[in-house]
Amino acid sequence: MKLQDYKKEKMKDAAFAKAYDEIQPEMNVIRAMIEARTSQNLTQKQLAEKTGIAQTEISRLENGTRNPSIKLLQRLAEGMGMVLDVQFRPKGTSPASSQQL
Repeated sequence: MKLQDYKKEKMKDAAFAKAYDEIQPEMNVIRAMIEARTSQNLTQKQLAEKTGIAQTEISRLENGTRNPSIKLLQRLAEGMGMVLDVQFRPKGTSPASSQQL
């Protein structure tokens, strides 16, 4: 069974679907951190050197065992020459219709 097929089957269970939806904001942050780092071909170690954040801490952030503060996310963004952009948007709308903070 493929992962997507398994997920589709599990999403039929209301409790699973609710739990899955609840963790999506955290997963989106993790995905954004990883994509930003890898888009610049940086290893965790290289990012650690640029930001002064321990590589083990970056690993914990990326594997979801530690929740980042806004300040920590800003340090990561600055280390990659990026800007942290937090958004609120109505449910069911595209990111283009968001309210940026």
